[in-house]
Amino acid sequence: MAKYSHDKIVPFSDSEQTKKEQVAAMFDKIAFRYDFLNRFLSGGIDVWWRKRAIAELKEIKPRLVLDVATGTADLAIMTSKYLQPEKITGIDISEGMLNLGRQKIDKLLLSKQIELLKGDSEAINFPDATFDAITVAFGVRNFENLAKGLSEMFRVLKPGGKVVILEFSKPRKTGFKSLYNLYMNVIAPRAGQWLGKNKDAYQYLNQSIKAFPEGETFLHILQQVGFTNTTLKRLSLGICTIYCGRKAS
Repeated sequence: MAKYSHDKIVPFSDSEQTKKEQVAAMFDKIAFRYDFLNRFLSGGIDVWWRKRAIAELKEIKPRLVLDVATGTADLAIMTSKYLQPEKITGIDISEGMLNLGRQKIDKLLLSKQIELLKGDSEAINFPDATFDAITVAFGVRNFENLAKGLSEMFRVLKPGGKVVILEFSKPRKTGFKSLYNLYMNVIAPRAGQWLGKNKDAYQYLNQSIKAFPEGETFLHILQQVGFTNTTLKRLSLGICTIYCGRKAS
């Protein structure tokens, strides 16, 4: 599998752990503040981004959905609310994030509809052609091997199924780009340190966004692993992008 420069971006440069182990440890550390930090640092716009991503699946009315890198299950819960599939399975490598997600699901009485499992996106523990749809919100950037993770998603998707990936990207308009860079380089890491006591996590966020093969490059990677009908939609002046792909019938 081809490796990309972003695969080498890690949260803790002085650690001997693999990227996967570091990412799991990082999210375990910030899990208790993760939802609050998301709302605070994005001004709440991340909720709208997720709604836009879910809307991409309305046409296919999926029955079985896999939410990869589910975290605290925000996207899984929203998908259940808006699309009402029979079952949503969320997988993540961070037990700390999953525990918080399970608490939210129990409180909303959704445990029959949503199941969260500890799982590796690069070795998905399901048979070929299991799911009608696969979603990922801000997770593919954390893969240790991007192509391998996308290939696994393609494998467990049913023919005719659809993948929807929401990921951070970099704005292109010059004036806005300068503001964005100030925010990502200075404000977000400091806010992350102040609120979450973990500056490393937000420095990693910035570095991984900078290195991620976004836009048409990412569509090309999706095509290389087998996806067809690939599209992208830039949101909020390019801060975030929705990528879609299909598995041929």
